[in-house]
Amino acid sequence: MGWVFRRLSEADLPELLDLQEPAAVAGLASVFPQDTHPFPRDAVLQRWRDELADPAIATYVAEDAAAGLVGFAARRDDEVLHFGTDLHVWGSGAASWLLDELLGTFESDVHRVRLWVFTDNGRGRRFWEKHGWRPTGRMAHSSFAPYPELLEYERARTDESRTAHRSD
Repeated sequence: MGWVFRRLSEADLPELLDLQEPAAVAGLASVFPQDTHPFPRDAVLQRWRDELADPAIATYVAEDAAAGLVGFAARRDDEVLHFGTDLHVWGSGAASWLLDELLGTFESDVHRVRLWVFTDNGRGRRFWEKHGWRPTGRMAHSSFAPYPELLEYERARTDESRTAHRSD
């Protein structure tokens, strides 16, 4: 498992998109049908660039020395903004490891963490629920067409994840 968790850099963006696109297409096929709403690669790239430039947003990648990038995450304040792994590591424990690493980056005074999941993303919802996240009942819509519904989830941070805070 020799994964490394580190900050995302501009140089990582081409490889990150190459990882993110097939995983999003596979994992969100019921949310974004590719025949009518293909992966918006240019818009996602611009969003990553904007987030890299925003000091309030922390962006991360997970990498394997032999395989390159295997995951990504971004957060702001008490919210997970983006989270995903390469299709090739699905089922390997990489996502659980990445989540633990990400939770350790939140400030120690953040006691609850939240995120938004597509309502129709059954795989994603099962992952978050397996890790103790629960729906709050709040709903929103994606900024990407066809503007699918999002459901807010939240989770209390454990003492362990609060003490793992990194000074990055």
